[in-house]
Amino acid sequence: MEMNMKMVFVLCIVVLIQTEMAHAVEYKVGDSGGWTFNTVGWPKGKRFRAGDTLTFNYPNGAHNVVVVNKAGYNACSTPRGAKVYSKGGDKVKLVKGQNYFICNYAGHCESGMKISVFAM
Repeated sequence: MEMNMKMVFVLCIVVLIQTEMAHAVEYKVGDSGGWTFNTVGWPKGKRFRAGDTLTFNYPNGAHNVVVVNKAGYNACSTPRGAKVYSKGGDKVKLVKGQNYFICNYAGHCESGMKISVFAM
């Protein structure tokens, strides 16, 4: 009987994990406009979850995506060791809590090319 309970428990865990993974959503940052200037308001009204993926579409060489902390977001600066994506079509999986992204090309972040996303 104890072995059957263990099997049921393991199956429940597997189902929960698969259910959580099935709910992950991919979002295109900036929608059809892509990752560009004035995308700072793009996350408004959207509900993000940890595990969702953000896709940053932009022409290679025109922009980049830098994963920053709150201070880097507020100051439009790149902290030492920050992850930088630069190919276009970059996919970033959200972690639970606040996620911050900027373009660190001169003047881009200051022109609204940054987003702050809260993932539940």
